[in-house]
Amino acid sequence: MSGLVLLSRHNDVGVITINNPPVNALSPGVPEGIVEGIAEFEKDAAVTAIVLIGGGRTFISGADIKEFAKITSGERTDIGLAEIIDQIEQCAKPVVMAIHGQAFGGGLEVAMGGHYRVIADGAKVGQPEVKLGIIPGAAGTQRLPRLAGLEKATHMCWAGEPVGAKEALAHGIVDAIADGDLLEFAIGFAHSAKGVRRTSDLAVAPVAPEVFSGARADAAKRARGLMAAQKAIDAVEASATLPFAEGVAFERKLFQECLFSDQSKGMIHVFFGEREVSKIPGLAKETPTLPILTAAVIGAGTMGGGIAMNYLNAGIPVRLKESSQEALDRGVAKIRQNYGNSVAKGRFSQKWADERLALLSPQLSYEGFDEVSIIVEAVFENLDLKRSVFAEIDKVAAPNCILATNTSTLDIDAIASATSRPEWVVGHHFFSPANVMRLLEIVRGKHTSNTVLATSMAVAKSLRKVGVMVGNCFGFVGNRMFGPYRREAELLVLEGAQPFEVDKALYDYGMAMGPLAVGDLAGLDVGWRIRREQGEKGSAPIEDQLCEMGRHGQKTGSGWYRYDENRKPHPDPVVDEIIRKARIAGGHTPRTIHSNEIVERCVGTLVAEGRKILDEGIALRPVDIDIIYVMGYGFPAYRGGPMWQAGVR
Repeated sequence: MSGLVLLSRHNDVGVITINNPPVNALSPGVPEGIVEGIAEFEKDAAVTAIVLIGGGRTFISGADIKEFAKITSGERTDIGLAEIIDQIEQCAKPVVMAIHGQAFGGGLEVAMGGHYRVIADGAKVGQPEVKLGIIPGAAGTQRLPRLAGLEKATHMCWAGEPVGAKEALAHGIVDAIADGDLLEFAIGFAHSAKGVRRTSDLAVAPVAPEVFSGARADAAKRARGLMAAQKAIDAVEASATLPFAEGVAFERKLFQECLFSDQSKGMIHVFFGEREVSKIPGLAKETPTLPILTAAVIGAGTMGGGIAMNYLNAGIPVRLKESSQEALDRGVAKIRQNYGNSVAKGRFSQKWADERLALLSPQLSYEGFDEVSIIVEAVFENLDLKRSVFAEIDKVAAPNCILATNTSTLDIDAIASATSRPEWVVGHHFFSPANVMRLLEIVRGKHTSNTVLATSMAVAKSLRKVGVMVGNCFGFVGNRMFGPYRREAELLVLEGAQPFEVDKALYDYGMAMGPLAVGDLAGLDVGWRIRREQGEKGSAPIEDQLCEMGRHGQKTGSGWYRYDENRKPHPDPVVDEIIRKARIAGGHTPRTIHSNEIVERCVGTLVAEGRKILDEGIALRPVDIDIIYVMGYGFPAYRGGPMWQAGVR
């Protein structure tokens, strides 16, 4: 028996403990060790029942994802987890699975191969394989419906959302919630178990066909373009019409199709990319970090309020400063509204929201700013204004306080030069809505210290963000690439495409929104102001004219599109006339442009600018660009990011 799986005896109960820290993944040797332990205890006449439990902080987090790449590359064959689970299930003695932490993916599949399941109160179970572009591949889509019912199993498999202990018990996924010590409870449960109860022998309760058609429609919206979501529904549906063994074979076929698809490879790239971007070349692991105990945010607008919520959600007290009482009241009201909406949706309890709001100190002065660990500036995107703010906070901040700017485009070094301590200045570019979006671009200035950079990466993690370190240039990585992308979209319109054709082509490609619709959402005046400040007048003739007419996007009710009271976009004859005149002025003869050309040219501009950014060292690696675009700009995860899509590794 390898050290990955440990055996012990508690009187007449054999205990198998998985010992593969930190998350007890099903790495090579773990599944085999489990089944060997089952076989050994089954032969032992002194053992009447068996308990399987995870050592450390969790049960089984799931498969070792690195093994998927080895399978698709031909480096190794499938481990045959489904067959191993079958062997567990066929044990003649009761097998009780004791779940704490999490049992995800292959972990839940192993648990369902046991005869009974008990769970710690704070544990979660789920089948999140769809988030890697695959489906459960070890009979998860066949056993889960036999425990939870078809409707719940369908949703868990296509949406990939885990459930807590109480919900798992209510749906029959587990048999009991442990009272007290999990192992002791599981051993007691094993003593009272009445024989074996094999999940594969259970009947699947029928449901109306609408359950599956409704799930497919829901998945088409919420997991748009993702093949694995639809195939997960197909596999679960098969459990209702096929004998268990045939259903497993069907699941296996669909699993293989997903695993070898480009979509899965792209999503696995993103999965590992999230972890890779946290490793900064030249920034030693032992670099000291500062504790962030309190924070201050300057500006209570959309971005400032969202940034404040991130710190509040992490349990960090926040001083929120504005220049006028009216703006401050408006910002605080919006924060309260956001928390209220989350409570209404069941995301937070009212008690939890009230505790966060109690950490908020709205104010009009710099009172207490000398006591905070970090100050985040989130004022209007204007260099002179930001420099004046930094000159002010330089006078009041503690000597070891991090001074962060939320600028999305401006020169970090120019902002830092307004202070006497540029080594303490860093860019923290949050993405809107800041309390929702997971990306945080951390911008390294010329003088930013390693301690500030290391602390910034730690802050991102504590705020549950994906922090990506980038260099200092206009627009950094994300917005610098978005500029050419947006310009190419307008050029396509000048050459003959309609705005909705451009947006639809990119939306169908998998983008969250098309580039012109994004402009309307963010506000066309933002880019208009930047172009004027950068001396780029005339580079966007249509958008410039839209802005000159007061058509700034959704906030004014019109931009590239006209918006109704529900903010639904509609083509506008006024825009058509602007486009017609711009085509004449630019000497463009309109032509029909296929959606493939739209996608190739727009995505191609992202890649081309990304290559320049890599050459200049603004981005550390291609994967950093991919994560920025997937996390911050709605690039489809199943395509892996623009650089991955172009083969830039």
